[in-house]
Amino acid sequence: MTATYTFDVFTSLDGYGAHSGNWGGYWGKQGPEFLDRRLALYDAEQRMVFGANTYRAHAQMLASSSEESEVRDPWVTRMRSLPATVVSTTLEGPLDWPDATVVSGDAVNVVARIKEESEVPLRSHGSLSRTGR
Repeated sequence: MTATYTFDVFTSLDGYGAHSGNWGGYWGKQGPEFLDRRLALYDAEQRMVFGANTYRAHAQMLASSSEESEVRDPWVTRMRSLPATVVSTTLEGPLDWPDATVVSGDAVNVVARIKEESEVPLRSHGSLSRTGR
């Protein structure tokens, strides 16, 4: 059976999805209902799939945060605890992410193979091309 693959992305209505400097992923719009929904989505057993740039951005953001910062809300902490596959031709393990492996190759082929082999659903978070205006 082929695993489902869900892609989560935060974006504004005009499709712009970048931030720099301080955490800006929610554009100040997070509230308890939003955060509870995010946590519920990451509560199920699943495998995260990242590209190298998304992995680097997440790892850097989390490394520079503290346990008390809004970056480390419960769903982000849960996401980081899930097993992960990072598709990259430039990174080598071990990675600074619990239970993460690096797989080299064409991302489309790697994800197709993981979908066929995985016993659990797959989920990506992020991976937008970041462009300025």
